[in-house]
Amino acid sequence: MKAEAMATCPICRRAPADPKYKPFCSKRCADVDLQRWFTGSYAIPGPVEDEPPRDGEEG
Repeated sequence: MKAEAMATCPICRRAPADPKYKPFCSKRCADVDLQRWFTGSYAIPGPVEDEPPRDGEEG
């Protein structure tokens, strides 16, 4: 069996119904995922950076 056939929607765990929204099963689940990125629920880990100098400050 192909791995693609076993994939499930990462939001609701149902089988993807519309290939247009892959890997999600629907526009709703795709929108839920996008909202999670916008609100900071998801984050890509990376090194902590110092704050950039403010206007008028030497860096």
